[in-house]
Amino acid sequence: MNKEKTKMTLHPVMSFLILSGITILLSGLLYLLEFQQTVYTINATTLEYSTELVEITNVFSLEGLKYIFSSTVSNFVNFAPLSSLIIILIGFGVMEKSGFLKTAITFLTKKMKKNTVTFILVFMSVIASVMGEISYIIILPLSAAIFKYGKRNPALGLIAAFAGLTCGSGISFIFTSIDSSLLSQSLLAARVLDINYRMASISAIFIMAVAVILLSFIITWITENVIAKRLNNVVNEDEENEDKLLTRRELRGLLFALFAASLYVIIILYNIIPGLPFSGNLLDNTQILYIDKLFSYNSFFSNGFVFVVSMFFLSLGLFYGLGARTIKNNKDFVDALGHSLDGIGKTLVIILAASLFISIFKYSNIGTVIVAYLTSLFRNISFQGLPLVILLFVVSAIATIFIPTSITKWSIIAPTVVPVFMNAGITPEFAQVIFRFGEGITMGLTPIMAYFVIYLAILDKNNPEEKPISLWQGIKFQVPYAVATAIVLLVLIVLWYIIGLPLGINGSTVL
Repeated sequence: MNKEKTKMTLHPVMSFLILSGITILLSGLLYLLEFQQTVYTINATTLEYSTELVEITNVFSLEGLKYIFSSTVSNFVNFAPLSSLIIILIGFGVMEKSGFLKTAITFLTKKMKKNTVTFILVFMSVIASVMGEISYIIILPLSAAIFKYGKRNPALGLIAAFAGLTCGSGISFIFTSIDSSLLSQSLLAARVLDINYRMASISAIFIMAVAVILLSFIITWITENVIAKRLNNVVNEDEENEDKLLTRRELRGLLFALFAASLYVIIILYNIIPGLPFSGNLLDNTQILYIDKLFSYNSFFSNGFVFVVSMFFLSLGLFYGLGARTIKNNKDFVDALGHSLDGIGKTLVIILAASLFISIFKYSNIGTVIVAYLTSLFRNISFQGLPLVILLFVVSAIATIFIPTSITKWSIIAPTVVPVFMNAGITPEFAQVIFRFGEGITMGLTPIMAYFVIYLAILDKNNPEEKPISLWQGIKFQVPYAVATAIVLLVLIVLWYIIGLPLGINGSTVL
């Protein structure tokens, strides 16, 4: 990294433990102060409001202590990113150990400009929201490898990809399962005022498409002109100018890998296409929308997606190794399976500390009460038009720091905000767009977001210095992206509202 004053760096493990202690003490203080808030919900059948008083759970108590001791192991074992990361790294290790990653990335990027490689990576990261949260597990290791074998600092690629994933988390011109859930909540809130209100799945496709392009360029520019200057950008300058031709074995390996991967993808695709003979076996056919059939909780494809991707990586690496003769026997193959898991002990300790902090914070209800309080601001204001739009944008950004999960957050906000917006002549779909844009700003700045720890662990693993990357450094790298994203998306929202452009097909900003 760049030259810094020689001082002790607080390890991420210690940072998460300190945050856990602060949360415990804060929960006790807020409990004594009777910090609480009312959450409004809507009955889907009667469309009537009901209220629930949400209070702080005192973790600084005997019951809180019992919770910590009784749940720490289960919270760690069930921590979503943990098992997914291990499964993905098994397939990733075969690709790397066999030499596939180095050969393929070198072949694809050696004639490309650095900015072009960065833009493609960022663009892929921004649109990866279609895969949901699992995109972090797939994109982050790949981003580090792309820059590593492209003769650049792998940490730079990782930082750029994480910025794309987080800042772009609420931007998708492809209708996702998360969008489907949010739309259902928005529609339920809208029907409190208009029982016949309708919202289309592509009602915001125009503004989303523009946002994807703008964000990809902005994140690329910041990466190359701001973050790269903070890092040692080139890994090995002597290797950078190499123009290495593929050997016959490497070429044969790539052809083997391409054939195996193509066959695998065809089989998977056929099983997620409905309506063909013996097809659609991986779908949840109890759902109506195709995106829900693909990514619902009961979908075979959704539940097995991590394994599907890992097997894809494994097939690429294995067949490349067989063709290039880098995998000659079963021992070579087994060694490759565990390659990326070497030295993972420190990563597991970081994940343990992070899972402890996140579980304590959720148990305390601090985040829920804060978001409910922010939502209550809309019931006590007389804002109309642009100030109302800006307020929701800001509230969404702040709320995400405490509750990163979109569906949970919108379930608290939507019953209040959507009717307020409709009474002000603003459509529910525009309210949902503002919410989604706002939450992307701070998604990469909150350690409460489960996949932040994966970013931090891989960043630390790709750190060339002996001094560890601290939690605060990980956040600091993301601040320029958050600021730029806030400015760009807020300007885009304001201009779209003032001009009155259609959000998408059958979607507008005003009623």
